[in-house]
Amino acid sequence: MKHLQESRKFRESKGPSELTSRFGWGQLRKSQHLLEDQFHEIQDVKNEIDQMHSEISNTQKGIQQSTKQILQESDLSGEEKEMIDMLNLAFKKIFEDDIQKADWAQKSIGATINKDRTSKSFDFLHQENCWFPFISSANPPETILQPDVYPGNCWAFSGSEGQVVIKLPEKVRLTAVTVQHISKAIAFSEGITSALKDFLVYGLNDETKEEILLGTFMYDTEKELIQTFQLKNEQEKAFQYVKIKVESNWGNPEYTCIYRIRVHGRMANINHLGKKVDEISQDK
Repeated sequence: MKHLQESRKFRESKGPSELTSRFGWGQLRKSQHLLEDQFHEIQDVKNEIDQMHSEISNTQKGIQQSTKQILQESDLSGEEKEMIDMLNLAFKKIFEDDIQKADWAQKSIGATINKDRTSKSFDFLHQENCWFPFISSANPPETILQPDVYPGNCWAFSGSEGQVVIKLPEKVRLTAVTVQHISKAIAFSEGITSALKDFLVYGLNDETKEEILLGTFMYDTEKELIQTFQLKNEQEKAFQYVKIKVESNWGNPEYTCIYRIRVHGRMANINHLGKKVDEISQDK
C-alpha cells in the first residue's frame, strides 16, 4: 500500500510531458522513424504496381488490336471469326475495370455527399414517360459513391446542368477522377443520351470557401465505359471537398444520370504519429 501511494505521488509530481520524456520519448521517436521507413517502402511498391499496371494495359490493347487485325485480314470462316471474337470479348471483360487506383470517393470508407451544395434529385415517379418502371423512388446522390453499376442504379438530376459535392474521408492531394456509365447495349432507353458530357472538377477549400478549378473534361460515350481524367493540381494542394459540375449531357433534355464517380490522389496527412510526437516535443 505504501509503495502504491509513493508511486501515485511520483506521477502527480511529474507532468505528462516529463513522464513521456523519461519513459516513452525514445520509443515514440523510434516508432515514428519505423513508420516513415514503411511508408517509403509502400510508395516504392505502389510505383512498381503502377508500372506493372501500365504494362498490363499495353498488353490488353495489343491483344485487342491484334485480334481486330486478324479478323480484318485473315480469310477465316464465320465460325472461326466468331471464336476469335469471343476470346477478344473475354479479354476485354477481364480488363474491363483496370483503374487500379485508390478511390477516395467510396461510401464504404466514409465519403459522403454535401447535399446543401448538390443538385436536387430528379423524380422519375412524377414523369409521364418514365423509362425505369421498377423505380419506387429517386436514387439519392450517394449512389455514385458505390461500385454497384447496373441499369437504373444511378443518380439523376433535372436537365443537362447540375453539380455534386463529395466530402472525402480525409484531405487528399487530388490527381485524377474516374467517371463510369453503362453500355448502350444494356440501356433501357435508345442510346445513353442521359450520360454526362462536358464537366468541370473543382477542389473546395471549406475554410476560405475558395473553389479551385482542377480541370475541364468531356466524357465520350463512344469510348470505354470507365474513363479516367488527370487533374491539374500543380501545387499539390489538399482538399476534402470535390465538386463535379456538369455543363451538358449527350442530348437528354429532361435529366442527366451519373452512375459512378471515383476520386484519386494521395492522403495529405500520412504520418499522424509523427505529428503527435512533434506536439509532445513542443510541450516538453
